[in-house]
Amino acid sequence: MERLRHCNLAIIVRMQTRCADSFEHWLAGLEARHLANLTFAEVRRALQALSSLYVERRHRIPGGEALAGEGKRAAFALFYGPLHFLIVREIVRALGAAAPAPSRIVDLGCGTGASGAAWAIEAGGVPSIEGVDIHPWAVEEARWTYRALGLKGRALRRDLKRTPVPGSGGAVVAAFTVNELQPAQHERLLRRLLEYSHQGSSLLVVEPISRGSSPWWSDWSAAVRAAGGRADSWRFPAKLPDPLRRLDRAAGLDHSTLTAKSLWLEGRSVTGARIGRDRVRERGSGARPRPAPGTQLFQSPAGPRESLAGPRKASQGDESRAAGFAEAGERGCLGTGEVAEAFQLAPRVSHQHPELPADLRFVRSSKR
Repeated sequence: MERLRHCNLAIIVRMQTRCADSFEHWLAGLEARHLANLTFAEVRRALQALSSLYVERRHRIPGGEALAGEGKRAAFALFYGPLHFLIVREIVRALGAAAPAPSRIVDLGCGTGASGAAWAIEAGGVPSIEGVDIHPWAVEEARWTYRALGLKGRALRRDLKRTPVPGSGGAVVAAFTVNELQPAQHERLLRRLLEYSHQGSSLLVVEPISRGSSPWWSDWSAAVRAAGGRADSWRFPAKLPDPLRRLDRAAGLDHSTLTAKSLWLEGRSVTGARIGRDRVRERGSGARPRPAPGTQLFQSPAGPRESLAGPRKASQGDESRAAGFAEAGERGCLGTGEVAEAFQLAPRVSHQHPELPADLRFVRSSKR
């Protein structure tokens, strides 16, 4: 059993090293692709305009203004695409959504394909990806992204009424997508996604953390939790790769701390496989099970402390499972406006890869 564990760990490390190389190759390719006909200053101005659109004029996004013009498209591909990749990657890691690996990932409103690609890479490149978007430029960009990252994927120009069905063991990701739909589409899409989950597909929805940008969120959150899923808010410091950092600084932005909120609902077939896997792992290692969503555990560099939900005596097993891992309730750090305290994840945390650099540290507030 111990030999098998070390063998699996070595395989994971090799896959992650290869994927990290692919990510750097992708970023370099993006610069060559989108700065061929534009100067850095032109892209910087376009990024400022795009950022203003997302913050101040969101009502104009459904009309396609976000991708109107070569400058905005370049800014989106060079900046928001990789940014979304990093955010989705960390959420997938923290949720343990890459194991077992989905057989197929359907990326709704795929944009440049970054979100589905992040999940597929975390799953070792095993899943195939099917990206769906109505914008022809986005479809072509997603196809290029899959090729550049060495992933099995295709992108289709379709609206959400003709969404592919991922099937049992598959997954659906809708990252930074639902906000850009007309309000009348929200309820229909939610019903469809919940039906996919009943058919065995896992569901991940990611959106900006701002409550004002997504008035539909509370209804979706209640529906997903009623179906057995979870709603999380995320906040983690991250050292951006150089291409993103240069654009971020030049545009007067600050993404040194990345935030997002997510809805996660495992497909029934995945839930059964995970329970069986965890039981085998517990019998083989003597480890206690991973804490369930909503468990009030917190570990900081100074040691464990009481959660806001009340006193709880933490055992040694709890500390090993919860090192660098926080799950707080409604009154967690994000709910109160308290600045999250950064701390480093211990290598033994089951959902965190051992080679995660120290600059990718996060605090999570969880609500179920």
